[in-house]
Amino acid sequence: MVKNLMTMRYSNAIFEPLWNRNHISNIQITFKENFGTKGRGGYFDGYGIIRDIIQNHLLQVLTIVAMEPPVAISGENYSNHVRNEKVKVLESIPPVQLEDCVLGQYLAPEDGSEPAYVGDPTVPDDSVTPTFASMVLRINNPRWEGVPFILKAGKALNERKAEVRIQFKQPPGAKAMFPGEGIPPNELVMRLQPDEAVYMKVNVKEPGLKTSPVTSELDLTYKKSFAGAFNVDAYTRLILDVLRGSQAAFVRDDELRAAWKIFTPVLHRIEREKIRPITYAYGSRGPEEADTLLAKMGFKYHADYKWSG
Repeated sequence: MVKNLMTMRYSNAIFEPLWNRNHISNIQITFKENFGTKGRGGYFDGYGIIRDIIQNHLLQVLTIVAMEPPVAISGENYSNHVRNEKVKVLESIPPVQLEDCVLGQYLAPEDGSEPAYVGDPTVPDDSVTPTFASMVLRINNPRWEGVPFILKAGKALNERKAEVRIQFKQPPGAKAMFPGEGIPPNELVMRLQPDEAVYMKVNVKEPGLKTSPVTSELDLTYKKSFAGAFNVDAYTRLILDVLRGSQAAFVRDDELRAAWKIFTPVLHRIEREKIRPITYAYGSRGPEEADTLLAKMGFKYHADYKWSG
């Protein structure tokens, strides 16, 4: 699905004209696990969720979403074209500020069925290692200036999910044309796992006599649209890329240096000042402060809508 981001963006005329600060309000890239460290706490405690997931996996997705169109995304030497554009994005991102972060650490569930993070015998009782983080990144270039990119990852949350959620701005004049009506924002959502899918939240007329906009979706769920098709998992595809000599999905040395420049200052501050993470309940959505940060960045949560896929 990550590779499909490029194909979808560049082979469809409807997306690229909208793929900028003029039409997009905010972008979320989320990775959620519904289990804790499962006995790996001693290993995880030396790294934390930022190094484990955000600095590499989620940042890679961000570069593919945000990069400028490369010379080619297939064919001879396309790997270097793609990686050149990814590096340009990273070099446009200033270091993350602690004030733009929410850090969390999970507690044991009420029924006691799982231990808290610090209840893992391999984790120190006074550990301040975050098992959840929500961080705002900004890209200082003409395409993305002013658009917050929110990278969020956590363990022991309410579901297993990885997705990219692009929320668009309100259409001009919509509030005047639909007086007294709330206009839900359009969203393009790319579900990376589980059950790969792409869906677009669009507003349509409510059934009946009223002229009220309600949200529905244009839905491409892979297991429905390509029933029976063989789709290899991510690691199998990476091994195949190695055998083919394709390097587009792998990190180049300049890309690695640029990525660490974004996160190293805030990681050092967290460790130096021993910033204590906010506790959250096992099986919850994470700290409530993360939702407050999202709202501050302009994200509008649509409680009445639930994807049917």
